[in-house]
Amino acid sequence: MSSKNISNSPLIDRFRRTISYARIAVTSRCNLRCTYCMSEEHEYHSSAGRDTLKTGDIALLIGILAGLGVKKIRFTGGEPLLRNDIAKLVKTAKRTEGIENVSLTTNGVLLHRHLDALLDAGLDALNLSIDTLDRKRYQAITRRDVFLQVKANLDTLLASKALPVKLNVVMMRGINSDEVAEFMEFTRHHAVTVRFMELQPFDDHQIWRTGRFLGLDKIQDMLHEAYPELLPHRGTSTEYFSFSLPGHAGSAAIIPAYTRNFCSQCNRIRITSEGTVISCLYDKQGLNLQPLLERSTAVEEITEVFRTAVREKPEDGRNQGDGENLRTSMSEIGG
Repeated sequence: MSSKNISNSPLIDRFRRTISYARIAVTSRCNLRCTYCMSEEHEYHSSAGRDTLKTGDIALLIGILAGLGVKKIRFTGGEPLLRNDIAKLVKTAKRTEGIENVSLTTNGVLLHRHLDALLDAGLDALNLSIDTLDRKRYQAITRRDVFLQVKANLDTLLASKALPVKLNVVMMRGINSDEVAEFMEFTRHHAVTVRFMELQPFDDHQIWRTGRFLGLDKIQDMLHEAYPELLPHRGTSTEYFSFSLPGHAGSAAIIPAYTRNFCSQCNRIRITSEGTVISCLYDKQGLNLQPLLERSTAVEEITEVFRTAVREKPEDGRNQGDGENLRTSMSEIGG
């Protein structure tokens, strides 16, 4: 769909933040059960027990968002590569007028099945989540023995040099906090960005409260102790502390998603796999698009839902509510 057909003024919230980035969770299903994300028995809340958003629904929403000034789309999950149409979705987004960047976040388990098609579709960048380089630890964290497949897929991806790649590494005290050097080795010969990430309070068992949490300051101390020669760089709003090592092709960053507040610079809107618009990570309810998606004539109404969501976007999401009404898994909203 051409954005010319639904052209509108940009999405700007009450605090003059322009919304130009949409994260679309194309599924809430996942083939891993990471301990900091969901329990083994985690139940999905979709009444249909499947991915609610159809291929055509997602294409329609991307077209509407492009008409509202959104320029970047990231496909997330759950695990987006569980959808057989993921390459088609990437191609659709790339062909939508106004969309300038299309990226994807994956755990890499199924990357060997989809990589060629994703590249042919025009994918611009890929984030791969991998929290340890030890097979036994990987199985303990994810509850699945698929490390060798993920590592092989990562090696193939890096060797291809076909895409900008970022590695998402959730740091956990006493679990993977001794693997900083191993992950930094990826930056020696590959132009990859390793992102050391803080735990966030979105999981079934709230393990972030159990002493596993590692904050920005501690991660910084660990890196400086291991690498006194670190070269700091000016980071983005989320990659708060960015750096590289002399002679290394890649770089690294710390994502202080919990200890630092990025709300003032937030330019994102999210769509869950059930078709709910979320203007803030801490918004539990959101606005349901599903009844409108069932009608082919609802473009103007969907557009107004997006505008309403942005109008209701809080200045600081973490100040909303009592902090106890959190989601039980990031797979529900795609991060």
